[in-house]
Amino acid sequence: MSEAPTAPTAPTVLTVLTTTDSADKAQALARGAVEARLAACAQISAPVVSVYRWQDAVETAQEWQVLFKTTQARYDALEAHLVAAHDYDTPEIIATPVVRGSAAYLAWVDAESTAR
Repeated sequence: MSEAPTAPTAPTVLTVLTTTDSADKAQALARGAVEARLAACAQISAPVVSVYRWQDAVETAQEWQVLFKTTQARYDALEAHLVAAHDYDTPEIIATPVVRGSAAYLAWVDAESTAR
């Protein structure tokens, strides 16, 4: 009996979210990560209003969200880059796995996020 063919496995793609307090800082974080091949692309959304607790006070701030597309293999390097480049004491850095996606797009994210 022959074995059923297996579908090629897609790279494990992540979306990684961070926020910052200006459009210029968001652009710098996005461009730096893409230029360093830590992410295939980054999208900037703004402004958003964040309400959060910080140092025993409830704060409200206008922020810009940056959503990076990268791979699991590049996550640690991307996180280290964001921590080093970010001016927040405790920047939001949240990774979410992409459960499904276009095979061509996922392959592009993998290729463009690979260190060369």
